[in-house]
Amino acid sequence: MKKVFRLLGILLLLIILYFGFTTYPKLDLISGFSAKSIASGHFLDNRSKELIEKTDNDINLIDLATNTIDDAGKFATSNVYGLKERKAIYREGLGATLINDDFDVSKPYLLPRRLKSKTLPFPYGNIEPKDTIFSNIDYNQLKKTIDNAFDKSGGKLKRTRAVVVLYKNKLIAEKYDTGFTKDSKILGWSMTKSITSSAFGVLAKQGKIDIYKPAPVAEWQNDERKNITINDLLHMNSGLEWEENYNTICDATKMLFQAEDMGKVQLDKPAEFKPNTHWNYSSGTTNLLSLILKRQFKTQQEYLDFWYSAVIDKIGMNSMIVEQDMSGTFVGSSYAWATPRDWSKFGLLYLNKGNWNGEQILDESWVKYTATPTNTSEGKYGAQFWLNAGGKFPDAPRDMFYCNGYQGQMVAIIPSKDMVIVRMGLKEDPAFDFNGFLKGIIESVKK
Repeated sequence: MKKVFRLLGILLLLIILYFGFTTYPKLDLISGFSAKSIASGHFLDNRSKELIEKTDNDINLIDLATNTIDDAGKFATSNVYGLKERKAIYREGLGATLINDDFDVSKPYLLPRRLKSKTLPFPYGNIEPKDTIFSNIDYNQLKKTIDNAFDKSGGKLKRTRAVVVLYKNKLIAEKYDTGFTKDSKILGWSMTKSITSSAFGVLAKQGKIDIYKPAPVAEWQNDERKNITINDLLHMNSGLEWEENYNTICDATKMLFQAEDMGKVQLDKPAEFKPNTHWNYSSGTTNLLSLILKRQFKTQQEYLDFWYSAVIDKIGMNSMIVEQDMSGTFVGSSYAWATPRDWSKFGLLYLNKGNWNGEQILDESWVKYTATPTNTSEGKYGAQFWLNAGGKFPDAPRDMFYCNGYQGQMVAIIPSKDMVIVRMGLKEDPAFDFNGFLKGIIESVKK
């Protein structure tokens, strides 16, 4: 009997050691992800804790977290087996922010001043659009393709939440999963990077910044990083050290779920390569761009207002909220929430070469720049947009460029087809067949 207890003791010790070496270091990230997800989903989109746990947080390890919501205090907390509790607070107009114990929740904060949309039918406003029937569209094929993108009741294979399709500036199809509507705000994850890029496009149009000059980062002026340009950063081509691997503890996960000032994480990294010689996808780079943008303004209020007045509210994306880190910098890499319809407006801005209902928001040259492959990405990346120039999706046109986010968020812009396709969900390529999805929609429109 003693031998049995000894073996059980050894087994228990091995389990504890295994947990300690493999999972314990991740607990801070697990509870951080969970608290942020719960707070944002609940307070921005009125989702219940149970729904968020079953959907957004239904991820390996993240599902270990125990979560609570304080509706009166506007915050969510999460822990793993009582360990590493994290807290995310919600502030109306700013969304949710993951905080640490040093964060002063009583400190006054500024809010972006928002503009209201013009009273126009969607997509140029928020009034319901009139039905538009095109004789060259096979609506049966279009409906079949979109229906096929969704799971049948109770399924979890495709996990599509929303699809919106625009053709010739008109809404031709949309569908939502159970529990979601045209008014549901959905996190775009890395589609936010394309919003950040657009803010630089407006500054460039205004003549207030030259992206081909060295980035205005004072901390780099005494080493080789002083030669990195904003263009290099927009192209993910800076040569700075960075690891982005969401299956492990890496620079990206530590930044999103531990850093107080996310822009400084990439700023502090050393150079591994010369600029414009090595492509490396980096959410840290985009948050550095957000910090650089912040430094272009004299006040925090001007910085907050610019994102909305220059791009977001300018094109009527009134549902969008871009969340901040603890330092008050927009998390330009990952944290924009908006309705699927509003995400489609963003695609329409680029489809129409920067023109929004007669007003040139971005120069045509900026849109062309955005969709031109950087020389080191093998045709897959432009300026904070992904490209199909390298043929990632073989049955979609090569001129397609797109915003892309974690778990399969997509705003596809297809100039040759005069089309914008939005898909929001919880499965990404190849688990979700994006090529077949795009092909079916595109082929439903006959020449």
